[in-house]
Amino acid sequence: MNKQSLVEAIHEVLGGTKAGAEQAIDVVISNITNTLKKGDEVSIAGLGIFSAKTRAARTARNPRTGEAVNVPAMRVPKFRPAKALKDAVK
Repeated sequence: MNKQSLVEAIHEVLGGTKAGAEQAIDVVISNITNTLKKGDEVSIAGLGIFSAKTRAARTARNPRTGEAVNVPAMRVPKFRPAKALKDAVK
């Protein structure tokens, strides 16, 4: 499933226009992204928790040349699925 499939599914259930359904999905995604940028969590009941995790700086190796490469510290998105989602997928 991709974004267009979600737009069509929302359009079928809610009606309206496909542009309106796509705008709704865009608003949800941008709100989740902005919340993670601020360092807060997004919890959606039955789905899971989106959060931002900080990775420490480290030294990695280029597999082609074997050269050491410094990887800076960074924040990365993290997702913890809810129990309901885990049980549904089993």
